[in-house]
Amino acid sequence: MSEIINVARGLEKADLVIKNANIVNVLSEEIHKGDIAVSNGIIAGIGEGYSGEKEIDVNGAYVTPSFIDGHVHLESTMMLPSEFTKVVLPAGTTTVIIDPHEISNVLGLHGISFMHEAVKNLPIDVYTMLPSCVPATPFETSGFDLNSYDLSLLIDKPWVLGIAEMMNFPGVLNLDNNVMGKLELAKSMGKRIDGHAPYLHGKDLCAYIASGVKSDHECTTPEEAIEKLRLGMYVMIREGTAAKDLDALIPVLKKCNTRKCIFVTDDRHPADLKEHINGMVRRTVEAGVDPIKAVQVASLNTAEYFGLKDLGAVAPGYKADMLILPDLKTFKPDVVIKNGNIVAQGGKLTVKLPDTEALSMRGSVNVKWITMEDFTIKAEGSKVRALEVIPHQLITKSIVSDVKIQDGNAVSNVENDTLKICVIERHRATGNIGKGFVKGFNLKCGAIASTVAHDSHNMIVVGTNDYDMYTAAVALIKSQGGKVVVKDGEIISELPLPIAGLMSDKEFDYVVNKCDELNQAAHSIGCTLEDPFMTMGFLSLPVIPELKVTDKGVFDTNKLDFIDIFQTADTEVQPVC
Repeated sequence: MSEIINVARGLEKADLVIKNANIVNVLSEEIHKGDIAVSNGIIAGIGEGYSGEKEIDVNGAYVTPSFIDGHVHLESTMMLPSEFTKVVLPAGTTTVIIDPHEISNVLGLHGISFMHEAVKNLPIDVYTMLPSCVPATPFETSGFDLNSYDLSLLIDKPWVLGIAEMMNFPGVLNLDNNVMGKLELAKSMGKRIDGHAPYLHGKDLCAYIASGVKSDHECTTPEEAIEKLRLGMYVMIREGTAAKDLDALIPVLKKCNTRKCIFVTDDRHPADLKEHINGMVRRTVEAGVDPIKAVQVASLNTAEYFGLKDLGAVAPGYKADMLILPDLKTFKPDVVIKNGNIVAQGGKLTVKLPDTEALSMRGSVNVKWITMEDFTIKAEGSKVRALEVIPHQLITKSIVSDVKIQDGNAVSNVENDTLKICVIERHRATGNIGKGFVKGFNLKCGAIASTVAHDSHNMIVVGTNDYDMYTAAVALIKSQGGKVVVKDGEIISELPLPIAGLMSDKEFDYVVNKCDELNQAAHSIGCTLEDPFMTMGFLSLPVIPELKVTDKGVFDTNKLDFIDIFQTADTEVQPVC
């Protein structure tokens, strides 16, 4: 402490001094000139006349706090954390708050431990929010069931900031004992509880917030965000690969007090990582939001919400996590500084990541023996209740559509884009297979399949015929997870994901190229969705309206019950030709 005090007073040389900076001050909401002195990874002082062992004259360039991603599932990148770091660190993200919800659904506490071990010694701060809903609902089969006792084993760890997105808001409102135990656990430790409550409003929203939930990343309209802000919530503005809410919520950032707004990515595929939180800041400024406020949303707000008192600002006593920017337009850092050390420059890492031994991970695709007959659906009529996907949204519509009948079975109707969808339980070899129909993929032949299927990550398959769907499922069993495209019984593209069926052990470029190849292959068999695998991966998530498919069947989130897809009589549903 004496050293940093002496450096701050100018009595001793700093380790690093950034000279002639235009400091973007998110505390006073102004830009002012000054030098920045750093000692032992901490900002000691700001002013004039500081000298250091190393000095960088930035000649009027802008210095901001580095950026924080307030909610991300690293597993969704399909890469190990080290590969994720290689990409986002040069973009200016030096801290992330992860929710290992995906791997926990597959491997339970071992999944959380795996992720914690995998982020050790990386030049990026990684904090964890413990998954609150494993499984997300009782309407699907996950690999594990984590209760409040399980979470209590980790809640007091310094790298754990609280309980992650409480998706089971009906459980909160109905005083479910398991849910109540998790809320009380976090509150007893003085830790945060993140929310997940699409469309919740009015008195039910008040009750949800009063329970201790203080954030939400499911706002899709300004009205929804403003109501939650008014009631004291932090609004996490999400821009993922499938769910893109930034443009819709820009009016909130222009109209409202932004101090309770946070930028998050939630779920992103690797190709969308090179521009990370900095891309959200850039687009926000382009839309007319004050640059200081945009930087504040990307740094200080997030740090304050999570109680990270030494992050999020360029000021004495804060960690020397900073970006040197040539302007406040592109938000591409010339230099990224972490703990007072330059870790990236010119868009490239300048530090070597630690060599890590391959972490042990058991096989996680455990499927009861399947045959092609397992994919059949006995016809009880030619009309079915089907899911209709909405591009760039997680929600689906419930519609009525026509299927074809062959040998007494309901099969895909390629002409009107009503395709079969199956979810195969892959954790406990129960033999469960949920079957239904989906519109929006426009496949003309073949099938696509994946073991990335939120939230329980069972195997999900969409196809035009049972043979290709069966072939795709068998391929994923053999590879112990991944993504695959099949045409005429042949695999035309495949990405193995042997780590929990969610992540690759290969490098970033390999995963990106394979993802591009998969999408191109899907498009070659007719798919019109920009990213069909991301869209497909959310069709099994029974906490997002309106219809979803789990390993237990087709689920109506409005009724909170499974439906018979052939019972289509419903005045609220209009037939679609």
